[in-house]
Amino acid sequence: MQDNDDLVELIDDDDGPPAESLPRWKVAVIDDDPAVHDGTQFALYDFALAGHGLELLSAHSAAEGRDLLRAHPDIAVILLDVVMESDSAGLDLVDFIRNELKYETVRIILRTGQPGQAPERRVIVDYDINDYKAKTELTADKLFTSLTAALRSYQQLQRLVQTRRGLEIIIDAASTLFDLHSMQRLAEGVLTQIASLIEAECSGILVLRDDGRPGDPLSILAGSGCYREAVCQGSAVAMGNEVMAVVRQALDRQQHEFRSERSVLYLRTGSGREIVVLLETAKNLSDTSRALVEVFCSRLAIAFDNVILYQQLEDANLRLEERVAKRTAELKSANRRLAAQSSELRRANRFKTEILGTIAHDLKNPLGVIMGRSEMLSDLLAVAPPPVPSMSKQVDQIRGAARRLTDMVDVLISDAMSDALDITIRQDAINLVTLVGEVVEANRPLADRKQQVLTVEGPEALLVCGDQDRLWEAIDNLVSNAIKYSPNQGRVAVSVEEAEAGGAVLLVRDNGPGLSPEDEGRLFGRFQRLSAKPTGGESSSGLGLSIAKRIVELHNGTIWARNNAPDPGATFGLSLRKTLS
Repeated sequence: MQDNDDLVELIDDDDGPPAESLPRWKVAVIDDDPAVHDGTQFALYDFALAGHGLELLSAHSAAEGRDLLRAHPDIAVILLDVVMESDSAGLDLVDFIRNELKYETVRIILRTGQPGQAPERRVIVDYDINDYKAKTELTADKLFTSLTAALRSYQQLQRLVQTRRGLEIIIDAASTLFDLHSMQRLAEGVLTQIASLIEAECSGILVLRDDGRPGDPLSILAGSGCYREAVCQGSAVAMGNEVMAVVRQALDRQQHEFRSERSVLYLRTGSGREIVVLLETAKNLSDTSRALVEVFCSRLAIAFDNVILYQQLEDANLRLEERVAKRTAELKSANRRLAAQSSELRRANRFKTEILGTIAHDLKNPLGVIMGRSEMLSDLLAVAPPPVPSMSKQVDQIRGAARRLTDMVDVLISDAMSDALDITIRQDAINLVTLVGEVVEANRPLADRKQQVLTVEGPEALLVCGDQDRLWEAIDNLVSNAIKYSPNQGRVAVSVEEAEAGGAVLLVRDNGPGLSPEDEGRLFGRFQRLSAKPTGGESSSGLGLSIAKRIVELHNGTIWARNNAPDPGATFGLSLRKTLS
């Protein structure tokens, strides 16, 4: 044939990947009319966009639509009927999608067979939808056009979301990676962040050429996936010739290369070092992922230089510290000597303060006894005829108090002369019942002056081991405190009993105001006055209970206090052992 105008040449289609081999767009059809589902399925049976086919998902009511959307958060487009189980079921579902599920990228096309039921202008303004079509106007061609536009819009939004998420990862990774000061940890962090950035499981290695010269050795800093074991062996040979050849090609090429299922990243730091990251993934990187990886790599050079500078700074600091340590050795020795001398001075000062406080308090009680007995003696002298036996008893009490006063002064002088921080105690066998009775009798004039009832009870004898003078001070502090804080015409009960585990227990019970929560926290501290005030105008130094506590502890005993709830007042107690060993 000479005229070939009528010849038709048949050209084979390009062998592109079938639509079924790629992920399909998910499109949800939510309509209570089965014919709509069938018609949509028929009209779109061969639809394909960018090599992706369709996966049509059906729901026949708004309630089924809710379940469908929860199960498929990756739906791209929704073809939604307005009137279903109610006149506003479709519009209510739109509100559910946008406000409760927070699906912002899914495209919603409203299809209604009753346009007057939901006017287009009001719906477009009041609801976040993307298109509004009457079912009568939505032919196969218009359905194709609307769906194509919606899918392209969805695809662009997904890219924006992916880009935003990737940039957030890059920003977060920057703050994390810049805090790392180890080259190996930084390399491991880079591989982890890249995998998170491209949202894919990947295997990879990070290789460093230190000085950036072709003949320099390569250091494999980190590996992930199938390369992790080879990196642990610390040898480039374990990686295999093929992998290392790819790395060397990247060093020669000095640029990124994105291949099918393998990507090679190259970067050069400001200090001249070269880094290659080799990644193997099960999927091809999208244009968005490649752009994000390039942005991420542009920031890595600074992070690696930061680690190198940090290590150099650490080395310089180490050398400086060695020099400083050498030069300050003598100063440290001198400081230790000064600290020892300062400690001795503080120790002496604390001891002086303690001695003065103890003297002020311990001398006060015997002087109070002397003053009280002297007043009673003056009253007895005014009686005619003078009651000589009673006057003799008061003189004996005055003489005993003066003797205790003299003994305490002698002990304090002895302690001060020996510069002792701890009060020394004797270990004698003491009848605690007798000692308590003597203390009570010494304090009875103070109780009589306030018309208080002062009682003492206990067995005939109860032996403990200790220093009689020191225990007198401790018991006297408890009894005098009870008298001091009990009201006029009040009652103070002192009792001695044997402890269950051996030894003795002394209880001093009053009916004063009791202990406040603040008192319980600072009860036995030095110079701590109780919140209650003495009822007879007596003074308080705040040392009595702290002195009693120290004396009891020197005897390996315990001292405590508690309220008499629900009764008024408080009970102070101390326990002593039979022996101090």
